Amino acid sequence: MGKENRTQKRIDLVFKRKRDDTIEVEEDQVLPLLELEQQQPEQQHNQDGGVRTNEVVTFRGIEFLQRDPGLRPQIWQYPPDQRDIVRRAYLMLGPMQPRLENYKPSGELGHQRRFQYSWFGDFPSWLEYSEEKSCVYCLYCFVSNNKENTRGGSHVFTVHGFDSWKRVCGKHCAFLTHIGSGPCSPHNNAVTSGHALMKQPCHIENVMAVRDKEKVERNRLRLKVSIAVVKWLAFQACAFRGHDERPQSKNQGNFLEMVKLLAEFNPEIAKVVLGNAPYGAKYTSHDIQNEILSIFASKIRKHIREEVGDYKYSILVDEMCDASKREQMALVLRFADKGGILQERFFDLIHVANTRSLTLKNELSFVLSNNGFDIQNLRGQGYDGASNMRGELNGLQALFLHECPYAYYVHCYAHRLQLALVDASKEVVPISQFFQKLIFIINTVDSSSKRHDELHLAQLVELENGISNASIETGQGANQIRSLKRPGDTRWGSHFGSVYSLMKMFGPVCSVIQDIAADGSIGSIRADADTSFGYLSSFEFIFILCLMKEIFEITELLGQALQKKSQDIVNAVRLVSSTKQCLQELRSDDGYQVFITTVVEFCVNHSIDIPDFEETYIMRGGRARRQPDQFTKEHYFRVEIFFSTLDTQLFELSRRFNDKVMDLLTISATLIPTNKFRGFKASDICEMVKKYYPADFPQDIYGLQQQLKHFVSDASKDDDLKNISTLIDLCRCLVETGRHTVYNLIDRLLRLLVTLPVSTASAERAFSSMKIIKTKLRNKMEDENLANNLLVHIEGGILENYSHEDAIADFISTKDRRVDF
Repeated sequence: MGKENRTQKRIDLVFKRKRDDTIEVEEDQVLPLLELEQQQPEQQHNQDGGVRTNEVVTFRGIEFLQRDPGLRPQIWQYPPDQRDIVRRAYLMLGPMQPRLENYKPSGELGHQRRFQYSWFGDFPSWLEYSEEKSCVYCLYCFVSNNKENTRGGSHVFTVHGFDSWKRVCGKHCAFLTHIGSGPCSPHNNAVTSGHALMKQPCHIENVMAVRDKEKVERNRLRLKVSIAVVKWLAFQACAFRGHDERPQSKNQGNFLEMVKLLAEFNPEIAKVVLGNAPYGAKYTSHDIQNEILSIFASKIRKHIREEVGDYKYSILVDEMCDASKREQMALVLRFADKGGILQERFFDLIHVANTRSLTLKNELSFVLSNNGFDIQNLRGQGYDGASNMRGELNGLQALFLHECPYAYYVHCYAHRLQLALVDASKEVVPISQFFQKLIFIINTVDSSSKRHDELHLAQLVELENGISNASIETGQGANQIRSLKRPGDTRWGSHFGSVYSLMKMFGPVCSVIQDIAADGSIGSIRADADTSFGYLSSFEFIFILCLMKEIFEITELLGQALQKKSQDIVNAVRLVSSTKQCLQELRSDDGYQVFITTVVEFCVNHSIDIPDFEETYIMRGGRARRQPDQFTKEHYFRVEIFFSTLDTQLFELSRRFNDKVMDLLTISATLIPTNKFRGFKASDICEMVKKYYPADFPQDIYGLQQQLKHFVSDASKDDDLKNISTLIDLCRCLVETGRHTVYNLIDRLLRLLVTLPVSTASAERAFSSMKIIKTKLRNKMEDENLANNLLVHIEGGILENYSHEDAIADFISTKDRRVDF
């Protein structure tokens, strides 16, 4: 009796130990397990009320996993590359332990013993039951068995199945015998292998994968730092490289110093860059910088190409020499994007060997075709008035018109205004002499730092006196210390700054000149100061000074408007007309009376002698005998200077702003709802379209006429369209309100009109940026690198949605790299 108790206790201890022998599933196995459970089909109940277990489970590309242990294929029957996946799948599913109402008896003759469900509780981790064969199997031995032929009896719990139920009870229990008493039994070895198989992070291949992943992350972080630094330096137009980039140098250049700065504030970056980077993968070389910059430039050009799409576009072109005396040509594209918004995008900077029209044409055609632009979609050309550009026979515009007859040339309106002001100033002798005197005065007063400081001190004294006697008002930003502005040769608008600054600082300038004239140090400087004071105290000089201020205030508004990107040519023509009207009002008798009153008031405030206007004016050189008897000073100032100057200005504006497509612009202006459709005739617009854009409306003239009639009725009632003042706003409004689908032909016409160029100011602004990027200290920059720098600097806003990860992907795709990403 005692022996049987000891045997039973041993069995119970073994059973208890084996109940705790369960699989510990790692966290990274939870998701696959959940996926596997979701893919299992619903269990079906058999006729006896039990649950059928011969389901088929799909898992990770393996067509099926048979759940019934008696029907499933053996591990060695799977391909070698799938065996571990199958093992993990069965271990995650666990042993098949169905609960049936009646288990089938064994196949032995004369025996009615059956499998007992309570045995699952004694061996929960490995015991499995096959409903089809009424046998039990071992899960761990099954997953670890990868040999087809082994010694006899080893396949009982894996292939054949065990069903001798009479051998389960007692001290010679077949289940206990299968487990074995020692830790190195085949079953315990199989259990150990199963547990090791489920602990994937400990596998050598997974450990290496983790290390490779960490290495990849370090490589990507190192490259990301270089990408960020290149993007920032290019956007800020800063130099990348230093004069001395050796490790012992005190200043290694902007690029390396920026990398050091980032590493100083981020320990993770400090671990992977510069000295901590592997040799050959530092990503700080000049070639890597150029590659990253080229990737940015390619991305921007691709974005601009997608913005243009199949819409019509215009080109704006200008040329200029850079710091290394290389002729560069700036190319800007003007178009209306899919949102109806007018865009002027800088696209490329092209080095040309010469400025002959054929050379420029070939270079432009190559760039456009190389980036997928169809030359037949060209609808406008914007250049300056040089002969190689505007020549009607062999000029650049004529060469493009030969290929595309609807690419209309528009002489830059800003250049036209410049030429009109220059020619007008040269025609009237007193005006031409006035600007010579103005430059002489500015050079005398502001040619040295000492006089510059004296001018500032004189302004402070004047401000203090004005505040003390309450003659000037105080406030934030008011009464600032100014400097005299020098007129430029290329921008006539800079003359307005010179005239305006001199009038605002007239008192301090006279004070400084008088001090210089009274100084007995150098005779030549005293003479210049005395001459300058003679000019400033002359009524004629003050008269012309005030006249130029009035004229420049009128024309400056036009000049600033013509240089805006979002300026359509119809609105530009309207501004020209309004400028002419303002000049005409100034020329009237009433305008002259108001003007002369202003001049006299200015002279009184600054103690300048006012001449007697009834006196006879003596011409220079003493040729009074050749003058008419009634040639008075009043006649000289009013007719010879005032009227003559304004007449010349009006004549030049009318001559310069006279396009052969002016009727196109005039008729198109009637489309703007703010004009209340004055002069609107649908037939006139259709005739204009047939004349200028026959290729864009081949069979749609009748449809356009009908849409125009409906549009007029719609726009006169809609509040969104009543406040439209320009064609650009109208084009955008049609897209925003969805009317561009209803009035598709009108939308097409508006896009053609707003695409016509107004000025080449965008190209000239590109040259201003080029002067910042390519200086005398950076004059060895190659053409491609210069163009990429300029593109990122000007159109860098396009890269806002371009992440560092995208840049890394493009960097990897360009060629094979030494390290993994």
